[in-house]
Amino acid sequence: MKVAILVEELFNDQEFWYPYYRLKEAGYEVVVVGSGRSKTYRGKAGTEIQEDLSCHEAHPNEFVGVIIPGGYAPDHLRRYPQIIKFVKELFESGKTVAAICHAGWVLASAEILKGKKVTSFFAIKDDLIHAGAEWVDREVVVDRNLITSRKPDDLPYFMKEVLKSLSS
Repeated sequence: MKVAILVEELFNDQEFWYPYYRLKEAGYEVVVVGSGRSKTYRGKAGTEIQEDLSCHEAHPNEFVGVIIPGGYAPDHLRRYPQIIKFVKELFESGKTVAAICHAGWVLASAEILKGKKVTSFFAIKDDLIHAGAEWVDREVVVDRNLITSRKPDDLPYFMKEVLKSLSS
């Protein structure tokens, strides 16, 4: 079973690598989906990752879920209509959509937050509320197939819920 992790320049390294290895450990095929702008992306802390597929090559029907790391990458990712379409189609088909930190920006751009309970890094709280979400300050929030967390410290709670959602 394939899970996509979205990537763009200046992703949060911890929010990428922790889910990446936890998913592999749990037996999932992890596919790094980039914007297609580059083949290699550098994290805020300097680690690099190669995309496996560009957003133009990734088809939502081939995946059981998506994880969107934070950092500055979500601000770049939401500028690509194919990324937004990918996330929205996964969400609407009931597949796991998981976002941490600033990744809520991608959810807002995908217009999937209306009436949903979410959390995020506090600095984007207003953006998510204006997109129609009910924002709460918790380590992890699960609203059906939507899973959100605030920051790297929340990764253990985040991934516990992501893995639970993917296996159901």
